[in-house]
Amino acid sequence: MILNMRIPLTKYGLPQVVMIPAIILAVMLLCLFAGFHLAVKWPVLIIESILFVLLIFVLSFFRDPERTAPNDAAALLAPADGRIMDIETVEGNSFIEGKAVRIGIFLSIFNTHINRSPCRVKVEKIEYKKGKFKDARNPAAGKVNESNDLFLVRRNEPADKLIVRQISGAIARRIVCEAAEGDELDAGEKFGMIKFGSRTELYIPMRENIQCMTKVGDKVKAGLTVLARYT
Repeated sequence: MILNMRIPLTKYGLPQVVMIPAIILAVMLLCLFAGFHLAVKWPVLIIESILFVLLIFVLSFFRDPERTAPNDAAALLAPADGRIMDIETVEGNSFIEGKAVRIGIFLSIFNTHINRSPCRVKVEKIEYKKGKFKDARNPAAGKVNESNDLFLVRRNEPADKLIVRQISGAIARRIVCEAAEGDELDAGEKFGMIKFGSRTELYIPMRENIQCMTKVGDKVKAGLTVLARYT
């Protein structure tokens, strides 16, 4: 259940979204109480200001804004907020046959970290892999870092196979995936998040009838920005 706030908070953030603010508020109260007994008040005001900014940051990180995906069956939407770091042609695998295009998105600590489905899909398989926690801006992070792969099949024609890879970064240490094998997701539907800075990759088959609609350096929003489109 999403908390009813002006800026909704995601259920995927539990328990951090409750525990961390509670700890910060407790420390703020202790500092405020201690400040009553001090002749000089400005150090307490500085500490309180820093803690207040930290509280706002934590709540902001777990924000979950409402979004309506475009009604475009030919579109492949961004699975995460962030910046496009790389667009590369890679060899296929046992799921996507032939060559594929990998679009890598880096999520900074200031981005919304909710992951969303790129289109109407069925989840064929989910595969979690333990790994390292290298800088997620590096394309090599997808090969060596902790990751979670969602193997997806489009529910619209053409029924192509796609992969969304959730990748931990140097700061992120927790991948959340609520989707399960056999689930059917709509375009832009939420299925999880990666906490505190990370990387999300979308793998699409390399086809003449798929046009890439973005470039390296572009800022994208999950469930809204069209990364590629069937022509």
